[in-house]
Amino acid sequence: MKALEMGYDVLLEKPIAPTEKECRDILKKTKETGRIVAVCHVLRYAPYFIKLREITRSGVLGKVVSMQHIEPIEHIHMSHSYVRGNWHNSKKTTPIILAKSCHDLDIMRWIIDKPSRKIQAFGGLDWFTKQNAPEGSTDRCTDGCKHESKCPYSALQIYHRKRGWTYVFDLPKEKELQSDYILQQLRTTNYGRCVYKMENDQPDHYTANILFEDNITASFSMEAFTSYSGRRTRIMGSLGDIVGDMNSFTYTDFLTGEKTEWNQKSDGHGGGDWRLVDNWVEAVSKQDSSLLSSTIDASIESHIMGFCAEKSRKGGKVVEIVV
Repeated sequence: MKALEMGYDVLLEKPIAPTEKECRDILKKTKETGRIVAVCHVLRYAPYFIKLREITRSGVLGKVVSMQHIEPIEHIHMSHSYVRGNWHNSKKTTPIILAKSCHDLDIMRWIIDKPSRKIQAFGGLDWFTKQNAPEGSTDRCTDGCKHESKCPYSALQIYHRKRGWTYVFDLPKEKELQSDYILQQLRTTNYGRCVYKMENDQPDHYTANILFEDNITASFSMEAFTSYSGRRTRIMGSLGDIVGDMNSFTYTDFLTGEKTEWNQKSDGHGGGDWRLVDNWVEAVSKQDSSLLSSTIDASIESHIMGFCAEKSRKGGKVVEIVV
């Protein structure tokens, strides 16, 4: 808000803000100041999703009837970011449906290209809880826990032995010093704590059913317990369907049975990261927000969908989406 008041254009990492009110306040301030504000919804810039949207909008699928979309977080990623990591507590950060999956709600809205009307959500935290801690387990993996060697979430295995996810540590440049440094981090930070004994409250599985305009139905699943990552998408139309996995998809024509495949070799976020930056620089240099597909005006709806999903999940009811 201060940056906007000072006359800056702003590129926001998602989510826009931790609460619905703050999101709406930033949108209001954007309109008041006339500045360019974009959101890092990088999937909109990924060739894979651009092509999906292009085919869906071309009419070859006929009437789009429904969509299924899944975000497999991958089990170690879940433990790293949403059990031990900075986003483990929704009250101190933001709900996981926003922190992790507003990308997905946004890309569904972008591809379907119709306003969302209602949402119903289910899910919760079922595994990473104190009740599921093995008997005799220690508070830290470095405390000689007798279950450590058999635990798929062992901090010693993930960070020390396999040297995975170590970007969160300020590692010494000297390789011979890194081992002791990592062990010290595991003894003193949340990254070394038992995944069953954290103060985490983020759901480890989440399902939302969404009704879009024209009676288009969509389902979204965010799943922690997968051995793989990368979004999976199915789009069903009256004349054909599409099945994809973020690297490739297959379009099938119902009349001819002909299958058309599309593939890409991906960089970060399906190729969207650098393309977003490129568009952002161009939009700011020309002071033309129309060069961006992820302005705050376009991106706000997915955030409202996320906040409404949380109201539904906690309240056990269908919630109307009002943007």
